[in-house]
Amino acid sequence: MIQSIDYVNLKGSFISVADLTKTEQELVAELKRQAKQIGDWNEFENYWTRTLADFYKDSGLTRKQIRETAIYRIAQDLGSRLAVEAGVARTPDYRDELDRLIRSQFPSRRAFCHATGLTEDMLSHVLAGRKHLAIDTLAQALQRIGYTLKIMPVTSIESNSP
Repeated sequence: MIQSIDYVNLKGSFISVADLTKTEQELVAELKRQAKQIGDWNEFENYWTRTLADFYKDSGLTRKQIRETAIYRIAQDLGSRLAVEAGVARTPDYRDELDRLIRSQFPSRRAFCHATGLTEDMLSHVLAGRKHLAIDTLAQALQRIGYTLKIMPVTSIESNSP
């Protein structure tokens, strides 16, 4: 039986599958099986892009609309997981979130540092992956700008649903 619960991607974001039809849920389940069976990132990328093209070919959806579907985002995430396992990509971490926050909410790294109390030198090292911030330092800096840290479960292809 197929369950309608959310899928959690590598970044910890939820992709709702509640509104998927039974056929769409079955496709997601098949994509997960194939990701596990194929195992090779490049081969799976070829598989899921062909599979989704066939699935949506008569739907009337544009390519942009297809890229916004839950199924597309789940297939893309499954491929990303295989890329991480193959060593050709890395799992997103707090530095990616920090960089995204800086780029979207501040005019510059300098402005972010001024607002948080972090030094530009330290931020540069952290974003380059050469150093890490202590949890309490990061928590205090984020609190100054109205943000907080979040702990979330690690997910794998096997632990995600449907």
